[in-house]
Amino acid sequence: MSGKNVTEVVLADAAGIARAARILESGGLVAVPTETVYGLAARADSADAVARIYAAKGRPDFNPLIVHVAGLAQAERYAEFSPVARALAEAHWPGPLTLVLPRRADAGLAEAVTAGLLTVALRAPAHPAMRALLEAVDFPLAAPSANRSGFISPTCAEHVLASLDGRINLVLDGGPTTAGVESTIVAVRADGSVEELRPGPLAVGVQGTGEGIEAPGQLASHYAPGKPVRLNAREAEADEFLIGFGSVEGDCTLSASGDVNEAAARLYAALHEAARAERPRIAVAPVPNEGVGRAINDRLKRAAA
Repeated sequence: MSGKNVTEVVLADAAGIARAARILESGGLVAVPTETVYGLAARADSADAVARIYAAKGRPDFNPLIVHVAGLAQAERYAEFSPVARALAEAHWPGPLTLVLPRRADAGLAEAVTAGLLTVALRAPAHPAMRALLEAVDFPLAAPSANRSGFISPTCAEHVLASLDGRINLVLDGGPTTAGVESTIVAVRADGSVEELRPGPLAVGVQGTGEGIEAPGQLASHYAPGKPVRLNAREAEADEFLIGFGSVEGDCTLSASGDVNEAAARLYAALHEAARAERPRIAVAPVPNEGVGRAINDRLKRAAA
């Protein structure tokens, strides 16, 4: 696709879901709200459709995609579930947990989804619009965040259009997302251990070593607002837009009350606002590195890289 203003935006109601399902069936691209951020969905069993995701995002082809499924029964068609993996899925699905598991030989997924790895990343999302869409189609959906690769992730339809207008077919507008940062990603190893590859809304498993790209969101530079970002700032310098937190007042704030969950929900909206501001640099107040604060600081560190 080319040109501006050819991306359709519709409400994520029954008619919108039906329209999105038809576009996906024919190999098109649809931005869909999840409880974390908006995802850019295409059918995961079509090499052409998955290639369109990489082209629209300008995404490196060594960076694998998350496959979204309705639930555990569908997920077991694509990956080998150990007892540990099954217990995690039963405890946290539907929800913001992605499991990296051994890919089944007969998975039938496009090769590019797994970026040549022998594993596949799977998630059963909780957002009603994404769940309705998954029920409306008979194929799994590959759905990375709905933004140009390396840019700030989208938490509303307007954010999607900021970098993908004219590059995708449709945006399902379900309003602002709630969790605000991408899903926690864990790998379940052959010995039964659980290793966290990307922090997110859920605390599961031990922190990984970060060696090699096994899952989305592991690139050192990511979520970039296109300006230098200074972290742990308690006040702004003259040319900086300050994103505040708690007692640090800024040009905007992640949470005036110092609530890390509110901060997570507002993180990308604040970065989008800072990116649009006239000042050439961004400063961000310190955020506690506990709970979902770990995910916030992970994203901020990559935005500043």
